[in-house]
Formats: sequence, structure tokens, C-alpha cells
Amino acid sequence: MSTFWIILTGALVAASCGIVGCFLVLRKMAMIGDAISHSVLPGIVIAFLLSGSRDSLFMLLGAAALGLVTVFLIQWLHRSGVQSDASIGVVFTALFAVGVILVSLYTRDIDLDLDCVLYGEIAYVPWNTIQIGGTDIGPKAVWGIGLALLLIVLIVGAFFKQFKLCAFDPALAAAVGIPVALFHYLLMGLVSVSTVASFESVGAILVVGMLVVPPATAYLLTDSLTRMIGYSVLVGCGSSVAGYYVARILDASISGSMVCVAGAMFLLALLLSPKHGVLVRQWKQRRFARERSA
Repeated sequence: MSTFWIILTGALVAASCGIVGCFLVLRKMAMIGDAISHSVLPGIVIAFLLSGSRDSLFMLLGAAALGLVTVFLIQWLHRSGVQSDASIGVVFTALFAVGVILVSLYTRDIDLDLDCVLYGEIAYVPWNTIQIGGTDIGPKAVWGIGLALLLIVLIVGAFFKQFKLCAFDPALAAAVGIPVALFHYLLMGLVSVSTVASFESVGAILVVGMLVVPPATAYLLTDSLTRMIGYSVLVGCGSSVAGYYVARILDASISGSMVCVAGAMFLLALLLSPKHGVLVRQWKQRRFARERSA
């Protein structure tokens, strides 16, 4: 049964991150998930100091709040003239450093270290369950990530046209009356929710990997956003299943193996994609050259 819960958790992370990750890849903001997963550390520590508890709810609320602050600061720096990648790097390193200082100053005698609050382990997911009336209703991570996925599907589905136009042509979206800034922050809020709901249980490497690699793979396979989202979810879920069994065979990290399988799929798409594949383009060029010479 633990195998089922681990694979299901990985698939839920892949689906939630894969959907929002497609918009991030299109907007050239793929590393925003990495920024959020590190910059939430001060929020976790502050939530612990205010509540005096290591209860996940308080820490998730603190992390979510800092995730939104991170998004706001990145956007503010970008609007001030700083390049997008530079603003992401400055904000997440600065906030992460503040979190490290807070941990070292205020939590020396408490079991709250960087590994504890930032890097989860998906193998432990089946053992951290929710009990209602003495009945075990499943792992806490599955419910948390599942609710995050439901929220993402509902909001993206309801405003798909707006998100699509803002991703491809923000100027046109503004011209037709779409509040571009509102949908930007809404998307970043969904990224924050997806990241925060996932990283505590499954680890930052899986969250960041699933935000970037499956959407980038899907980007190489199609020019349709709808299909890109579908391919991204399929690649992510397939990577979760295959990665789990690779980890069992190699006795290696489950999250790491899932991301490595996703990376292998990306490499195959990069080489063999019908439109953008490196080898396919070379073959077409050689065939065209032979036809011209003949």
C-alpha cells in the first residue's frame, strides 16, 4: 500500500506543478518555483516563533505568506528595471539567507533545522496520515497536494483564455481590457500554493523538477497550450511511476529518481521531437540537401 501512496503523491505533485509550470515556461519564469521553495524559510521560522508549535498548518500558512511576498518582490524589482532572472536570484537568495539567520539565532535548542523544514522525503508520506474519528483517511500529503491540484484546475479552467493571452501576448491582453497584473499575481499565487503544499512532504528537488522539466518537455512536443498542459501532466505522472521503480532497483532517492526519469524524457524530446528535435532537424536538412543536389 505504501507504494501506491508514494506514486500517487508523486503524480499529484507532477500534475499540480505541471499545469502552472507550463505558463511559467512560456513566460520565461521557470525558476520561480526554486525561488519560492527556498525563500519561504523565513515564513516557516516566523510562524514557529509566533505559534510556538511545529504544527504543519501554521508553518504552511507562514510559508504561503512568504511565497506571496517573494512573488511581489520579484515583480517589483522587475518593474524597476532589473532583469527577470536577476530579480528572482536576488530575492530568493536574500530571503533564504534571512531564514538561515533566523534558524541559527532562535531555534538552536529545537528540532527545527534546514533539512527538517525545507527538504521533505516522499518515502515517509504513507506514515504521516490523517485520523478522523479513529479512521485513517490517508496520508496528509495526498490530501494537501490534492486540494492544491483541485484549486489549480478550477482557477485555470475558469480563466484559461485570460491566462493564455497573458502568457503569449501581455500587451494585447491589456489592450482588450484583461487586468494583466491581476492574472500575473493570481498565477504566482497558484505557483506558491502548489510549491508550499508539496515541498514539505516530498522535497524541494521534486517540486522544482516537476515545475520545469515536464512543461519544458511538453513545449518541445506541441505548439498548442492545451496539449502542452496535457503532455506535461502525462510526462510528470509517467516520471513518478517509472522513477519510483528505478529508485527501488538502484536503492536511491525516490524524488531524485523521478526527476532523473523526467530529465531523460526531456532529452528524448530534445533529440526526437517531430518539430524541434535536434536529430530530426538534422535529418530533414540532410534530406533537403540531397533533394536539391539531385
